[in-house]
Amino acid sequence: MALLTCRDLSLGYDGKEIAGNLNFEVNAGDYLCIVGENGSGKSTLMKTILGLNSPLSGSITTGDGLKQTEIGYLPQQTDVQRDFPASVWEIVLSGCQNSQGLRPFYNKNEKAAAKANMEKMELTALSGRCYRELSGGQQQRVLLARALCATKKLLLLDEPVSGLDPKVTAEMYDIIKSLNENDGITVIMISHDIGAALQYANKVLHIGKEIFFGSVDEYTHTRDTFAHTEGGGVK
Repeated sequence: MALLTCRDLSLGYDGKEIAGNLNFEVNAGDYLCIVGENGSGKSTLMKTILGLNSPLSGSITTGDGLKQTEIGYLPQQTDVQRDFPASVWEIVLSGCQNSQGLRPFYNKNEKAAAKANMEKMELTALSGRCYRELSGGQQQRVLLARALCATKKLLLLDEPVSGLDPKVTAEMYDIIKSLNENDGITVIMISHDIGAALQYANKVLHIGKEIFFGSVDEYTHTRDTFAHTEGGGVK
C-alpha cells in the first residue's frame, strides 16, 4: 500500500522552479534513496513532503492512515545545532512534540517511547550527557532516536552519514537497514553516496536534468545516461 504518492510535483521558492515533473510512489516497507547533483532539489523535496514548503504545483498525498505529523525527520545538522546545550534525554523526548499537542507535559506513553528508542539506539548510558559533548556518530543516533519518537511508519533522512568516519558510517547504514527490515519502517534517504544507495535501497529517485524513479536494478542499467547528461557522473 502506498504511504506517499507524488504526482506532477513542482518544487521551488518564490515561484522559481528548482525541480519539476516528479512522479513517484513510496509503498510500506520501501527503502527509497534520493540522489542527484547539489542544488537539484533533494532537500527541498523532503521539506515539501513534511509540509515545511508548499509545492509550486502538483500534489503529495499520504495513505495507510499516515498523517503528515507522523513522519520522522532527521535533517542535515548545522554547526549551531551540533553545539546545542541540551541533554540527550531532552532531545530524544522532543521527538514526541507532535503527539503531545497542547499538553504542557509529556505523558507516560511518550516517555516510554523515548526510553525505548534510546535503548534501540544504545543511548541509555548517555541519557544525562550534554548533546554538544557527544561524537558525531553519537549525535546522529540521538537525532535518529528523536525521529523515531515521531513515527512508526516513515523516516525521512537527509544525508544521515554526512561527516562521519567510515566505521561509524557503516554502523549508521546498518542501523537504518535494521529499522527498515526488522522494524518495518519505510525509509526515504537523501544520499550523495551512490554506492550505498545501490547497496541498501530497493528504489531510487534521481533528480536532475533527467528524472528517474524505479528499482535499483533499473537505475543501474540506466546510470550511464545520467553520467552523460549531467556532466561527469552522479555523486
